[in-house]
Amino acid sequence: MQTIVMPQAVLFDLDGTLLDTADDLGAALNAVLAAEQRPLVAAEHYTPLASHGSAGLLRFAFGEQFEQRKDELRQKFLAYYADHVAVHTRLYDGVELLLQQLAARGILAGIVTNKPHALTQLVLPYFPSLQALPVVVSGDTLNVAKPHPQPLLHAADQLQVVASRCWYVGDAERDIQAGRAAGMHTVLARYGYIHANDQPEAWGAHAAIEQPQQLLELLSLID
Repeated sequence: MQTIVMPQAVLFDLDGTLLDTADDLGAALNAVLAAEQRPLVAAEHYTPLASHGSAGLLRFAFGEQFEQRKDELRQKFLAYYADHVAVHTRLYDGVELLLQQLAARGILAGIVTNKPHALTQLVLPYFPSLQALPVVVSGDTLNVAKPHPQPLLHAADQLQVVASRCWYVGDAERDIQAGRAAGMHTVLARYGYIHANDQPEAWGAHAAIEQPQQLLELLSLID
């Protein structure tokens, strides 16, 4: 059994882990649907898909048509979203205190997201505690994105921390896959965007939390 050691750094996914972005992503989806005179999608249906970004949301709403019109629909979606990137978006309860507590313990923190760099840089200024983090790796920072482990390894390298001394926290299967492939201790954010059809218990996360501050409880177990 792998020995769990105190991390030198904790890396986080963004959407569905640090930020609740579902309603702004859903608004962008519904703006595209309204322009197409198609039925809108309710929050209960778009929220569990929010971690899949524009492609996942548009594929859900447009079905087979999405593949035929992928570039056009994504362009419309992203244009609307860029103009309304933080209307409803908020930090999950407890994130601010969690980041403060990590800093107090001398544990570094960073972000590794599949969100494109341009959109990441639009949303972060609304949340100073996130903008202040020393490392942000976006979906197009490298030529690969999660579930490939390289973005996580790049973040660890930027922090000058070996991957085995990093934890990675995320709410999607690709987060757990990337973290495990990078040799990191993985923590599933069960409060994030997990669809009823998902099987998170099969993703192989080393641990799971029901709200952000529970991460501190996991750390206390290895103090």
